Amino acid sequence: MGKLNVTMLRYLTRDDFRVLTAIEMGMKNHELVPASLAAQIANLRYGGVHKLMKELCRHRLLSYERGKHYDGYRLTNAGYDYLALKVLAQRGVVASFGNQIGVGKESNIYIVANEEGDPVCLKLHRLGRTCFRNIKGKRDYHQHRKSASWLYLSRISATREYAYMKALFDRGFPVPNPIDLNRHCVVMELVEGGPLCGIREVEDVESLYDELMNLIVKLGNHGVIHGDFNEFNIMITNSGKPILIDFPQMISTEHADARLHFERDVNCVRDFFKRRFAYESELYPTFDDLSREDCIDAEIKASGLTKQMEKDLLKEMGMVEDDDEEETEATENETDDTSENEVSRLQRRVENSINEFGSSHDTEDASASETEEPKNAVHSRLESEVTDSDGTKDLRVNRILNNFENERLYNLKADNDNDNDNESTDSFGSAKQNFDSEEERSEIGKSRFDARSVYSTTTTTTIPPEMIKAKVKTALERRSKKEKSRRILIKGEANATTRIRRENRDTVKQSTGIWGWE
Repeated sequence: MGKLNVTMLRYLTRDDFRVLTAIEMGMKNHELVPASLAAQIANLRYGGVHKLMKELCRHRLLSYERGKHYDGYRLTNAGYDYLALKVLAQRGVVASFGNQIGVGKESNIYIVANEEGDPVCLKLHRLGRTCFRNIKGKRDYHQHRKSASWLYLSRISATREYAYMKALFDRGFPVPNPIDLNRHCVVMELVEGGPLCGIREVEDVESLYDELMNLIVKLGNHGVIHGDFNEFNIMITNSGKPILIDFPQMISTEHADARLHFERDVNCVRDFFKRRFAYESELYPTFDDLSREDCIDAEIKASGLTKQMEKDLLKEMGMVEDDDEEETEATENETDDTSENEVSRLQRRVENSINEFGSSHDTEDASASETEEPKNAVHSRLESEVTDSDGTKDLRVNRILNNFENERLYNLKADNDNDNDNESTDSFGSAKQNFDSEEERSEIGKSRFDARSVYSTTTTTTIPPEMIKAKVKTALERRSKKEKSRRILIKGEANATTRIRRENRDTVKQSTGIWGWE
């Protein structure tokens, strides 16, 4: 992460950039990109890609590493810089590269020139340094992700800064003019001046203090808080005008810690003027003095602003028409129609089941019709459950239908059991009269009892036991493979090749019985 050396940029070919782009695309879902995957993405021959990647590793644009499961390539910060600078050079934004003019905890700043020769400022975001690694605690770049690469987080930081700078510049705030953006690089106007921390004397301290405090209030009225408003992020031009820089950490005034950040910005300015210029004023703004005038936070989707807050703010400022009522009415009508269709469909199911049950068993036994629930009662209970106001209508209907089916099946089973009992007693009585031998009577009774025992032990399992055993066995095998320890070797492509050859030689030596060697 040292100083950027762009000497090799002019000597890289088109295929080199294709390989770098292939590694970048492969890192979207790979921590280390295999050479075969890079060759497939770059659409080049594997041998040529291997040679190009070896040369890029020598210039430290790529890094070959050994992972836990496989070996592969990773894009370095220099390689990511080269990809961004190549695009900016093709757009004509950057034509020549100058010296480094600033280093921060999360960025490097260089002076460059465009095709016309005008000097501009280039900011390269560098998240992941030792002094700035608590991204989850200070920023919301991860969102729902558990982890992300530092290159991707740097890209998010640059995108946010460019969006904030563009929105503030369009509204007349004293910020540099944003020119272009690519990946983690932001090109902006070069401010002719120096930071406030290097200023020792000011002609009018009171006016500068008032101007900075008014700038903090103006930002708050537009819905954002700088979050790092101090002497290091305030540039003073040669004419004495303050210019505000560094915007990735900006938050919304609706943030949970908005008051804390606002008071910290105010105290930073007060403490600096007291320490440097021996100036202390009793007049300073508070968070309660803010009155919203614009919705920059809703436009940029700033930190601490939810979707509902964004919708309410835009509606309050009159930027969005109130179409929610129409949408809610339409959705209510749709839900009513769907609920009515669902009710009619479920009623038809109940009627069909009742008709089938009654037609098949009315002639056999009258007790079955007496035990089941009447059709009108089922319909009334179904309609009462469906017309409830809560959102669990489908679940209740399904529960009613399930109960009805269970009752019907239970009655069917009880009737069959009674029939079997009656038949068995009649058959045994007739057997005593018609058959004289005890063997015949025992065979008849045995067949009857066997039929009843088979019916009573039927199961309702839907998943075969063999399938369950196979799934459990597969899960245990997968877990055992993950728990196996792996040897950690030294990084490097040559070492990986040597390791594979050594393992093959050992395998051949150990298999003497197969190959017939002694």
